[in-house]
Amino acid sequence: MCLLMHDVEPMKPSNTGWLIADVIDDTTAFAWSRTEVDPALLTLLADPQWQPYIVFPGEFVAPERVVNEVKVEEGKRPLFILLDGTWSEARKMFRKSPYLEHLPVLSLAPEQLSRYKLRRSKRDDHFCTAEVAALCLELAADDTASEVLDAYLDVFSTHYLAAKFQLPLNMEDNVHQRLAPYVPAV
Repeated sequence: MCLLMHDVEPMKPSNTGWLIADVIDDTTAFAWSRTEVDPALLTLLADPQWQPYIVFPGEFVAPERVVNEVKVEEGKRPLFILLDGTWSEARKMFRKSPYLEHLPVLSLAPEQLSRYKLRRSKRDDHFCTAEVAALCLELAADDTASEVLDAYLDVFSTHYLAAKFQLPLNMEDNVHQRLAPYVPAV
């Protein structure tokens, strides 16, 4: 995973990009800037071990760039580039990042709606960054990582809302039980 993080997004307590880094070892994060590109990002995108995909809705992209499945050449691994920010920030990042224009755009078409409740988009088919990452992992046939990230997001959301509204936590509820098999014993 490669996170391009907008402005203060990493500092927001409701940011889910960091959950991805907790689950996926091969996660890099870069601050996005309209005027400057981190040279390490360009090096990552050019690295021959990766097959990069920018993840963005296909409805906003020229059809010839859009792909709906992950196809990786022999000897390469998929690199999912996620624009971490609000929906309007992500659109701006997509439009104003010419170094991404040559990459295929992975357009997700999930059947479910977003479950993310910490910040809301005006549309239920806009997903938070961790939901997008879990969907990408599923497309790449990494079902375990997808499930762990999805369960971790639910636990994170439960804890966030409990803290925000000063509610008690039930560590034995379905959300925690779903994640429990993946948590190493201490």
